[in-house]
Amino acid sequence: MFAVPSTVRQFAIAAALSCALVPAAIAQQSLPLDTRLNEQIIMVPAGAALDVKLETTLYKPNGPGPFPLLIINHGKSPGDPKAQSRDRFVYMAAQFVKRGYAVMVPMRTGFAHSTGTYTDYGCNMKANGYQQAGDIADVVTYARSQHWIDGERIVIAGQSYGGLASVALSTQELPGVRGVMNFAGGLKVHGGSCDWQQALVNAFAEYGRKNRIETLWMYGANDSYFGPQLVARLYEAFNGNGGRVDLVAYGAFKHDAHTMLGSRDGQPIWLPEVERFLQRVGMPTEQVYAVAEPVPQAPTNYAALDDVAAVPFLPERGRQQYRAFLSKQTPRAFAVSASGAWGWAEEGESVNERALAACQSASRQPCRLYTVDDYVVWSDTPDPVNNTATGRTE
Repeated sequence: MFAVPSTVRQFAIAAALSCALVPAAIAQQSLPLDTRLNEQIIMVPAGAALDVKLETTLYKPNGPGPFPLLIINHGKSPGDPKAQSRDRFVYMAAQFVKRGYAVMVPMRTGFAHSTGTYTDYGCNMKANGYQQAGDIADVVTYARSQHWIDGERIVIAGQSYGGLASVALSTQELPGVRGVMNFAGGLKVHGGSCDWQQALVNAFAEYGRKNRIETLWMYGANDSYFGPQLVARLYEAFNGNGGRVDLVAYGAFKHDAHTMLGSRDGQPIWLPEVERFLQRVGMPTEQVYAVAEPVPQAPTNYAALDDVAAVPFLPERGRQQYRAFLSKQTPRAFAVSASGAWGWAEEGESVNERALAACQSASRQPCRLYTVDDYVVWSDTPDPVNNTATGRTE
């Protein structure tokens, strides 16, 4: 059984000699913490005996608080949950920190560096949702005990499997939780005899009957997992059984609307709808903190973007990779090293850093960005702050 992917993590890594692929977790671990958002990693207690520790990304404004809180819940990538990288949701977190919120992104039991064992109930979607919602409820309890959290102003968001878990959570009466946001929520089974679509409909029908918290749902027309017909069935099951839901069915987004929340370009779609929802449930929407935007890379006149021969250091295999990279979606970045190594990243978060980390994992010499989005940024004099990686920074 495979669940739908988490936030987009598409990148390639190649070494000059072996051209071997390196696991995604290596590049993810090399990403720097975002000082603009006071990003840190904490371990949150969970489970019946509070003996599970959830690896949780925390963002918050400067100052002592107390801050209203957003908890964002991740999806599931195919394969072993332990091999899944820490989710960050930087774009959404930045918008909420600007509005004075603390933001927590917990990796649930058995995912990434969280302890405990992931539990899978197969085609029983009700049980899958409830199981994951238990961890979210534990994070709420922990957060409300912290002096820097305003325990009466909390909202929950979830993407993909995290969206299913968040809708399941909306069946509970949780002190301080005013709203739940579901972005492309669900769970898909690949192969076998499971009628996973009907199982999802049944789960959402029960969640609707037991719903206690107002919800916002957002699904795009070209979602590769949960298309408009299935979404309509989920909505009818939830709403028809008394669930409080505002469904926003927007159009196509790039190659797959399932990636919208984790994309830089998704913000114009989700942010206005989220602001309206926050106002409706009595949560802050005004920007009260300044968050610096990342310093953009300056284009240079080193070479034309599609001049493959001009890219320095690359062996023929690397030039083939660069040709393929030119067809990738923005945001994107390509990095090279004098060792002959290269790395690239497309879509999702921190593409510059991911490309540099991918390259650096295969090189003992510093890697530098060659291309960002649709322009070349390479020059004879590197910028050590923005354009170079020399190893792990986290």
